Amino acid sequence: MTCPCHLCIIIPPFATEPAQPGVVRVPASRTVYASGLASIAGLRMRLLALNKPFGTICQFSPHETRASLADWVKVPGVYPAGRLDSDSEGLLLLTDDGALQARIAEPRHKLVKRYWAQVEGAPDETALTALASGVDLGDYVTRPCHVQLIEPSATEALWPRNPPIRYRAAIPTTWIELSITEGKNRQVRRMTAAVGFPTLRLVRVGIGALDIFSLGLAPGASLELPARAPWDGLR
Repeated sequence: MTCPCHLCIIIPPFATEPAQPGVVRVPASRTVYASGLASIAGLRMRLLALNKPFGTICQFSPHETRASLADWVKVPGVYPAGRLDSDSEGLLLLTDDGALQARIAEPRHKLVKRYWAQVEGAPDETALTALASGVDLGDYVTRPCHVQLIEPSATEALWPRNPPIRYRAAIPTTWIELSITEGKNRQVRRMTAAVGFPTLRLVRVGIGALDIFSLGLAPGASLELPARAPWDGLR
């Protein structure tokens, strides 16, 4: 089979065990074809998707007690397009191009980031409406966003967190999805806490057209993508 646009992405099979550092290499039978160009004005830009593990700080410089991005990404010259707290997990994009970095990360470009939050308690319709309408956090009011409950069966696609969250037997937990275009410091955690349901685990599962489950990235695994992959198929 020949890709009509002469460009393809290699998608690895999903696994729950942390991968060895570096870019994933998989058999050709897992090739998925996509449209888009990876160069502008003849200069090739690099874009990597990483499933950032829990506990990894979002920087390449070493840390005394935590893993850094350098423990997982061995491609030189790339930097995160946006941040993901050390106690949050999931999809992180890295690039060596400043303009591409800004287009992915800056809220003015309105690229949607999707988060799965495991919260303490069972949010009712009032709490979900408050999250969707915008939450007053004191220093700013969040923009309206899309919020929905996640079916428990859907969360089976997630990998186990290491270490696991601390459960309280008398208090249930619920998974919700929030789709936001902002990305302020600890925003999702502050939002859920403000409506009475603290976040216990937070996973970024999507950025624009990219979905961590479709990419098949295990914790610590990375994959090189075309530069326009976050926008492929979006209107």
